[in-house]
Amino acid sequence: MFVITTKVSKTKIAAVATLVIAAIVLAAIVAAAKNGKTETLDQRNGETNEERAAFLSECGWQVNAEPVQTQSVKIPAEDSEVFRRYNELQQSQGFDLTEYAGKTALRYVYEVLNYPEADGPVYATVFVLDGKIIGGDVTDSGANGKMQGLRKSNM
Repeated sequence: MFVITTKVSKTKIAAVATLVIAAIVLAAIVAAAKNGKTETLDQRNGETNEERAAFLSECGWQVNAEPVQTQSVKIPAEDSEVFRRYNELQQSQGFDLTEYAGKTALRYVYEVLNYPEADGPVYATVFVLDGKIIGGDVTDSGANGKMQGLRKSNM
């Protein structure tokens, strides 16, 4: 039988303990991200119709090739309950419209063709500023419809 002994300082023990705790925290963050708790959409190019349609396709939606509506909209500079609630939806996707308060963006609305069990027409809205997608939503306009984030998996 062999017995090995070593002398370890308290500083080394504290350093190893810190590394182990950091590894555990990192593993928890990665696990949460895989469970969709921190799933976000990256800011994408949205200057062209093809880029916006491709983005919506990546989100899981089939849309008509051309938007049914295009308009300039001003992101509210004043805080309101409606804007806060809408921005919470945006933040859950990794967007934040407060960064663009007071600026004018383009709003593109596309008809969604593959929304399951819709009561009426369904529309995907994409906001674009300086050629980048800065937010959006999918809305079932039927009587029992709802608004949701851009990812189809959010249903």
